[in-house]
Amino acid sequence: MNKNPSRARQTKIVATLGPSSNTKKRIRALVDAGANVFRMNFSHGTHEDHATVHGNIRAVERDVGRSIAILADLQGPKLRIGVVPGGDRALAIGDTVRLVAGQEAEGDDVPLPHPEIFETVEPGHMVLIDDGRIRLCVIEANASTITAKALNRAVLKDRKGVNFPDTVLNVSAITGKDNKDLRFALDLGVDWVAMSFVQTAEDIDRLRRLVGSTAKIVAKIEKPLAVKNIDRILCRSDAIMVARGDLGVECDWRELPAIQKSLVSKARAMGKPVIVATQMLESMISAPLPTRAETSDVANAVSQGADAVMLSAESAAGEYPVEAVAAMSAIAFATEGVPSASRDRLDMTLIDAPDDSGSIASAAAVLAKLRNACCITTYTETGASALRVAKTRSDVPILAVCPSQTVARPLNLVWGVTPVVSTSVEEFRSSREGRIPQSLAPSDIIQPEQPVVLTSGSTHGQSGGTDSLKIAYLGA
Repeated sequence: MNKNPSRARQTKIVATLGPSSNTKKRIRALVDAGANVFRMNFSHGTHEDHATVHGNIRAVERDVGRSIAILADLQGPKLRIGVVPGGDRALAIGDTVRLVAGQEAEGDDVPLPHPEIFETVEPGHMVLIDDGRIRLCVIEANASTITAKALNRAVLKDRKGVNFPDTVLNVSAITGKDNKDLRFALDLGVDWVAMSFVQTAEDIDRLRRLVGSTAKIVAKIEKPLAVKNIDRILCRSDAIMVARGDLGVECDWRELPAIQKSLVSKARAMGKPVIVATQMLESMISAPLPTRAETSDVANAVSQGADAVMLSAESAAGEYPVEAVAAMSAIAFATEGVPSASRDRLDMTLIDAPDDSGSIASAAAVLAKLRNACCITTYTETGASALRVAKTRSDVPILAVCPSQTVARPLNLVWGVTPVVSTSVEEFRSSREGRIPQSLAPSDIIQPEQPVVLTSGSTHGQSGGTDSLKIAYLGA
């Protein structure tokens, strides 16, 4: 059990909205159950649908009186074969399959309407069709054909998705549809944009030029090349998502747990939020309770120190969306409360502080632990100081006081951080005098007579100027 039962859950929950959950009433129920971030999946629905959902989320935000983050997930390029001539085709081990560039094919050839793919495929590369159910190994390749050998028995069907895990694909991660969806999402005012099909850091740079400072960027890690380039991708992005669906298709399934652990660890070391996603509570699409294995899967991600865990179809199209969020919240809360649970925290890492602001954040975590503080309160103009404190993975909750919703909302994705908005200079001045105003004190975080560790800058309103550390108490 948690040592402080009134303490807020530290691991955040991302819930995908869809037909089962996109009404205002259902969104409110999801928030009450524990959702912190809502994902709008632009692979489905019209712009009008998304505008309505966005309006519902913001209406609920006003009703509950606390910020909620919205993540727009761009579809990215979807590679599919065309129509299989003559209908479904049964494959035996060793059968030869020839993919030809174009919308149509003759005889036993299979159309692949993505001519840019053929430029970089080489003999020995794998071709995976229908989420990996069909595995082919390339024998020959040229500018218009790919000849491959079937490695398993299967049935080849029309318009199935195709993956090239060994191939660097000359395909833009931002399609024409993505450009339109992105402009629309930014006009709505989303807080995060998730980019699919990331291969290199340059993909993030291209999206950054379009997004500017309007929203934060999540790089979805779902290709082996992205795993290989993860250090540079992390440097360029604001957060990453361990997207285990396509990643599990393209990588060796035996290596997926180790890849997840490595990605979480690297993101945490760099102080970037990391989301673990896909099939976390999949049985709850049609069942009111998770399986034991799913419970362990969520608990494992929490123990690794992931900032957030995500529900996809469970909350978007399942029969029990509210129950799925509640179950995920309960699992995370219980896991966080076990003293022996190893989240590989970075406690006492004062040496991992290359600047004054980093040193203050690390020292705040240590002081909060020594004084049994109820929370660490940080005044943040951009959200950066809250991220620095969250990097320590202290047991103590983090209260981030922000000047606007633009700063506060994205922090709902960050481990342990509860953002509140205050533009009052008097509130900041009171805090520097050693007391926390009641107006900044969520009842589930700040407790009377229990100390608060406070970080701030000498000059109010100065970005990147965190240089002060003190102890304060809840004021009258």
